[in-house]
Amino acid sequence: MGKKSRVKTKRSGSGASAVVSPKEMTNLISELLQKCSRAAPSAGKEWEEYLQIRGLVDKIRKKQKGMSIVFEGSRQDYFPGLLSWAQDCGASCDSFTVAHFGSEGYGLQATRDIKAEELFLWIPRKMLMTVESAQNSVLGPLYSQDRILQAMGNVTLAFHLLCERADPASPWLPYIRSLPEEYDTPLYYQQEEVQLLVGTQAVQDVLSQYKNTARQYAYFYKLLQTHPAASQLPLKDRFTFDDYRWAVSSVMTRQNQIPTEDGSHIILALIPLWDMCNHTNGLITTGYNLEDDRCECVALQDYKQNQQIYIFYGTRSNAEFVIHNGFFFQDNGHDRVKIKLGVSKSERLFAMKAEVLARAGIPASCIFALHSNEPPISAQLLAFLRVFCMTEEELKDFLLGEAAVHKMATLGNSEFPVSWQNEIRLWTFLETRAALLLKGHRSSWQEDGAMLEEPDLSLHSRVAVQLRLAEKQILETASASGRAKRLHLEQQLADGAPLPRCEESADAKVEEEHRHLLNGEEDVYGVEMEVRKDALSTLDSIGGSTHRGQRGGASRTEDDPKEKRE
Repeated sequence: MGKKSRVKTKRSGSGASAVVSPKEMTNLISELLQKCSRAAPSAGKEWEEYLQIRGLVDKIRKKQKGMSIVFEGSRQDYFPGLLSWAQDCGASCDSFTVAHFGSEGYGLQATRDIKAEELFLWIPRKMLMTVESAQNSVLGPLYSQDRILQAMGNVTLAFHLLCERADPASPWLPYIRSLPEEYDTPLYYQQEEVQLLVGTQAVQDVLSQYKNTARQYAYFYKLLQTHPAASQLPLKDRFTFDDYRWAVSSVMTRQNQIPTEDGSHIILALIPLWDMCNHTNGLITTGYNLEDDRCECVALQDYKQNQQIYIFYGTRSNAEFVIHNGFFFQDNGHDRVKIKLGVSKSERLFAMKAEVLARAGIPASCIFALHSNEPPISAQLLAFLRVFCMTEEELKDFLLGEAAVHKMATLGNSEFPVSWQNEIRLWTFLETRAALLLKGHRSSWQEDGAMLEEPDLSLHSRVAVQLRLAEKQILETASASGRAKRLHLEQQLADGAPLPRCEESADAKVEEEHRHLLNGEEDVYGVEMEVRKDALSTLDSIGGSTHRGQRGGASRTEDDPKEKRE
């Protein structure tokens, strides 16, 4: 690519970067690490902590101004090189090209008609950036001695990406050059944009994401300065917060799970070119073919020449899309809001309720979800609420006697209430709890609608307002559903309607439903990995983007290995 293959120092503003003494920077980093390592603040103090952490990060970023390294030229200049490199590596590139799709950003555009379920894209392992390739790279010595890297595959990938970006001979440069320079994850939000989420159920995850990223940066900054195994890394003298934020967001929006070459376990990977696909509703159509050792993707639907090619990222909520992928998906039938519930240990019946829940495979305290569709609660949450609202006599029925096992099998089945009174109590509780969460929002529907009409509203602010509006809608629906259910049940009780009973002859069906209950809430990423040597297997995309191609792609970067839209 000639001159464009070189890197340059990024000037984020006018003038040269400030001269900062190593001691001054070390003190700031130590203060940041200390602040981020404290125990979680008391309820209501999370925003105050976020402001303190952000203030320190802003000081560090200001002193690091002009130190970040970026490639010359625009991102689109490098797409031809990406396609050429992929072709040379044995990937299939004859059915599409990279194109820009307005608000969805960059994505894949069909260059011919493609039939639904047609295999149109495959990416060989040698193109992938994985935890294994990181171990075999210049990062290997540090990886072998640092427990954080060993425990957090997403962080390992972030450092792998930074090291390869700084190496002019890296085989992955055609891919790295094609990545966005910035992302739309909340890590890039201005303070006032983040503040728009205060009062929502999503804000805690946003604040935790920022805190965790800042802590990781401070930890690794100190490690790079002191650990002997880091002396050969190209990051030692130029490791800025902006660099780490970029790498974390690249991984967060694009990371996926693939099997190792022998299929013995699962590792994290970045999958070039495929991660340009944007999201739409549908089914998972990507898998890993161990026999040919490549990622394969079949068409989600029929595509005409020049149409955009989409894939389905999984059954993620809009909060997950916004926080980990950087976009809001308007037509999200899988949207949901988190709700934390638990049986109080001070309650007189705690031991009995905890025992019934344990037999059902449900924790006494757990984070559940309220869904945007009907019914708003899952079988697991229904079972929890039934136990939560049980009387002592009802609890005994589920713990003692020959019928107890059979009763347990019906716990999450909406067709077989414990009693009319129990069912009324649980739907009353849900109605009230959802209404209280709705009151916790700091803005009205009218205020949110007015904001969205503002022509100069920033993209991040628009996404934040869309997210809180969607959350309000789910809470409103859940409360209304609880109210309707309660009124119907009260009428049933008043009419003396007989309580439906499950005949033991139907045990097979009930047991099957009980097994489904024990699976718990649906996986936040939608699917599980299935790897077979003889057929296309399901690839669990842990992140995703409408708009992987635009600014990013798939996975969460938190304290544990987890975290695409761009």
